[in-house]
Amino acid sequence: MEQKQISTVKTHVVWLDVVRLIAMFTVVCCHCTDPFNFYPGDSPIIGDIKFWGAAYGAFLRPCVPLFVMITGALLLPVREETSIFYKKRILRVFWPFLIWSVIYNLFPWFTGLLGLRPELILDFFPYSGEEVTRQSLSVSLGYIAQIPFNFSLLDVHMWYIYLLIGLYLYLPIFSAWVEKVSDKAKLWFLAGWGVTLFIPYYREFVSPYIWGGCSWNEFSMLYYFAGFNGYLLLGHYLRNHDWSLGKIVGIGIPMFVVGYAITFFGFRYTTALPAYTEEQLELFFYYCSPNVVMMTIPIFLLAKKVNVKSDTIKRMLANLTICGFGIYMVHYFFTGPSVLLARALNIPLGLQIPAASVVAFAVSWLIVLGIRKICGKKAKYIVG
Repeated sequence: MEQKQISTVKTHVVWLDVVRLIAMFTVVCCHCTDPFNFYPGDSPIIGDIKFWGAAYGAFLRPCVPLFVMITGALLLPVREETSIFYKKRILRVFWPFLIWSVIYNLFPWFTGLLGLRPELILDFFPYSGEEVTRQSLSVSLGYIAQIPFNFSLLDVHMWYIYLLIGLYLYLPIFSAWVEKVSDKAKLWFLAGWGVTLFIPYYREFVSPYIWGGCSWNEFSMLYYFAGFNGYLLLGHYLRNHDWSLGKIVGIGIPMFVVGYAITFFGFRYTTALPAYTEEQLELFFYYCSPNVVMMTIPIFLLAKKVNVKSDTIKRMLANLTICGFGIYMVHYFFTGPSVLLARALNIPLGLQIPAASVVAFAVSWLIVLGIRKICGKKAKYIVG
């Protein structure tokens, strides 16, 4: 028993804090593109608005894969008893997720109580659409009742928490295999996963079904290799296998450029169609796609090369590790207003998304720090 406890002690890995900073900031940036990609009404510069939304949106797609790779790099293989792991990991995210989901879904009702115009809701959540402008308590309670099943249009970013809880449930099971197999077997798994990355494009351009998939079977031949578990294993594998800087520059950077080009031009192609479904809109932005993987790997490997020497920066990065989950919970309130602020300040259009992201990120971080300061140990129930 003592030997197992000793094995759970982990050295703090600073470069993974760097990856977390990149992932955290880029996810805030990603949500700051919503007022561009879902711009309401007409504008003389609508073409430029859509261009910058697509340009930044494509560039930022590695944000969520990086989060999952961090999870795989840190937690695979799992060194704790399954029950202890579940209690520690799932409860840490469950209560903040529940509390903030309720707050987001009550927001329209709060605006009604304050006598604010319904359109204000769209200023905060431009992705949500006209449906969420109803300022009725019954509507908000209806959204809240759906929390056990899915997120609403008001808290779209919570989709990742459902995914994260699923990954936590899966990790001890996956870990038993990861711990025992060779690197060669891991590469074979990643190769199978790599094939599945093309399935969304096959479904769109060739046929809705592949490899035994049909109306009565959605679990096709490589189903068990598909999804975000590939990013878990990729994070674990790349933590333990390095590339030289020359290899990253010679292979990784061109790989990123190609991945970005596919993502950007694919999204522009889709949005130029006379009509498109939500699935078509997300096709080239799909996280589990070859183009996004091509962008994600070089960023992860470059972050490994960052050598942080400043103790102050190390402390800031460590604090982000503590506050990061809370920032994710809070930030979605501030992305829309931050873009409005950038527009009001007449910041050049091409710089509005990063400028708004800095504001939203900083405000969210300060709020989380304040909650942790005021609530002490109980803050874990609010911000993780």
